[in-house]
Amino acid sequence: MHDAHRPLIVVAKENNAWQITALNDAAARLGLEIGFPLANARAVCPDIDACDADPVADGELLNAIADWCDRFTPLVALDPPHGLFLDITGCAHLFGGEAALMEQLCATLTRQGFIVSAAIAGTSVCARTLSRYRHGPIVAAGDEATAVMPLPLYPLGADEAIMRGLQRAGLKTIGDVAARARHEITARFGAAFTTLLEQALGQGDSPISPRKPLPDFIAEKRFPEPISTDAVITAMLHALAGMLIAAMDKQGKGARLLEAAFFRTDGVVRVIAAQTGQAVNRVEVIDRLFRERLDAIADPLDPGFGFDMMRLSASHTEIVVQQQNDLDSRVQDNDEVIGLVDRLSARIGLRRVLVHVPVDTHIPELEAGPMPAQWGLIEASLAPWPLRITGEPPLRPLRLFERPEIIDVKLAEFPDKPPQSFTWRRINHTVRRAEGPERIAMEWWRSQGPQSTRDYFRVEDDIGQRLWIFRDGLYGEIRDDENKIVHPKWFIHGLFA
Repeated sequence: MHDAHRPLIVVAKENNAWQITALNDAAARLGLEIGFPLANARAVCPDIDACDADPVADGELLNAIADWCDRFTPLVALDPPHGLFLDITGCAHLFGGEAALMEQLCATLTRQGFIVSAAIAGTSVCARTLSRYRHGPIVAAGDEATAVMPLPLYPLGADEAIMRGLQRAGLKTIGDVAARARHEITARFGAAFTTLLEQALGQGDSPISPRKPLPDFIAEKRFPEPISTDAVITAMLHALAGMLIAAMDKQGKGARLLEAAFFRTDGVVRVIAAQTGQAVNRVEVIDRLFRERLDAIADPLDPGFGFDMMRLSASHTEIVVQQQNDLDSRVQDNDEVIGLVDRLSARIGLRRVLVHVPVDTHIPELEAGPMPAQWGLIEASLAPWPLRITGEPPLRPLRLFERPEIIDVKLAEFPDKPPQSFTWRRINHTVRRAEGPERIAMEWWRSQGPQSTRDYFRVEDDIGQRLWIFRDGLYGEIRDDENKIVHPKWFIHGLFA
């Protein structure tokens, strides 16, 4: 742990020189500033502590702090490299007002060892400008210009070349720049700087880009004392599910994607998501889904010193169509299947419970495509699968290999006939019956190089096993590097029942 009374700087290589990118208060009291060369800092304080900048770690830390700030508002945006924007419109009254919210937020981060500067204003740029000059100002809507005009230029965060140009022009404060005509500022320093200036003065605004989209419905609970036992957590999750369902019922909607966020007292935030195959509007279903999800996660839900807030949100909702169930048991069976798919997907993962839907192709291994059952269960049940002719043997095997397996055959006596015997998986098979060929040409428009034509045969061996084999290419179609004819290879592609 670094001693806060010792000077500390963070350096990075910029323009082929090591420069200061961050420093603590002890280093600032020595007259050092951001942008100073490391050599100058060493000359001022030979034993100063210096460490290399780590932008990746800084970004991860900023994202972690943003996750924690979700407890105050779901609209949190990054302001890299060191800032955050929080849209607290309509949220401040939950914390006793704007001043109390800012005090609670900054005090908690300060206890974690961070140096925090915050401000509240009607526009994000105005709030950022004020926070760069001093901590704590709260500006009412319409008073932005009055608040920022006395400030020096550096809190604007403009480009260094623009700052030097303004200083050479004798403009020392934001008010000095604002007093000039806008067309003069734009002609000299560009439209981007003019826009920045107007936003700082409250004459324009740039909407923030939240890290996460705002959920359709939110239910949350704050606790005066942290909770940590599984029974209490489960009970609170049940209560939040009831609140969420009640809010969605007013608009006739159900949830397809649910997220439960658990905020620990030490700032750690854990989010657990659960998807459903159809819109859910019952509390017991939500309870069951999250019970499966909590039991299945590899990293257990560690409460630490306890959770001081829980939030349940529906990020994706749909209109729920009320249906009158009849005595047809198939309708109830379908609901049970969908519920089973939801529970299995919550426990073992969305992409491990699959259904197959038909694909518009004649290539055997591509005729059915897998997709998560939660997304495609209804689509698969209504898909136009090829019908089997009554009384005829199946055209495709019950078990189709993911990749055809090569078989060792002797040269066929007739080129258009299947082999009389072959070896597969070190076992010799003698062909007693055969039917075919079924010729399948490859989709030449989907491949860069040439593809051979397949001739498929349904064969039965001497022990009654029925197999689906094919010759990969026609005789005379395949040639080697010396332009000599090469006999095509044979493969087994599946097994019939």
